[in-house]
Amino acid sequence: MAQKNDEEVIRRAPLFTALDDASAATLRESMTQVKVSKGQTLFKEGDAGDRLFVVVEGKLKLGTSSGDGRENLLSILGPGDMFGELSLFDPGPRTATATAVTDARVLALANDQVIGWVTAHPQVSLQLLKRLARRLRRTNEVLADLVFADVPGRVAKAIMDLGERFGTKKDDGLHVNHELTQEELAQLVGASRETVNKALADFAGRGWVRLEPRAVVVLDYERLSKRGR
Repeated sequence: MAQKNDEEVIRRAPLFTALDDASAATLRESMTQVKVSKGQTLFKEGDAGDRLFVVVEGKLKLGTSSGDGRENLLSILGPGDMFGELSLFDPGPRTATATAVTDARVLALANDQVIGWVTAHPQVSLQLLKRLARRLRRTNEVLADLVFADVPGRVAKAIMDLGERFGTKKDDGLHVNHELTQEELAQLVGASRETVNKALADFAGRGWVRLEPRAVVVLDYERLSKRGR
């Protein structure tokens, strides 16, 4: 059953969506599985980029750090997400560090193998280009938020984004098990932990959310969504 679920997750990755079942199975067989424990680094910023990855299980984070030690989270990755593909089109060092937020399993594919698949299956290149376009669009949105949105607005938007990807709807609300520490959540929205905690406390006081360890339960989806626009 677990293997079947794995295949369903893998087929959601941009590398696989354009392939028929037989081609997808062949590609899957050429990939190697890598297990990473919570807190373990898969690759570091500046490392040579020689593989792309697809998340099968668990969560990972992509982040960068400044010379003075400050850290910034670029994204949180979950099952079906693909990352590390920038090196395919622009060979060079990794632009971020990938770290396991929870115990996780990923599939790895060497760049030279990917190029072969793109050559043999042109439709795959279209999916990869679409993926890169979405990443650029997302980057533009983040930059705009940093300039124009206040911290509470960015926190609300981050919770909604995490909820869309990792949330589970239950009778009492949308349970968002993001698995992030308070510091990591602050890094994700580009603000201090104190300011983010203040925003979360305000949302809780208004009855919009209920705060739990490494999780948020969204009680008023409509108001929180409006605050994040």
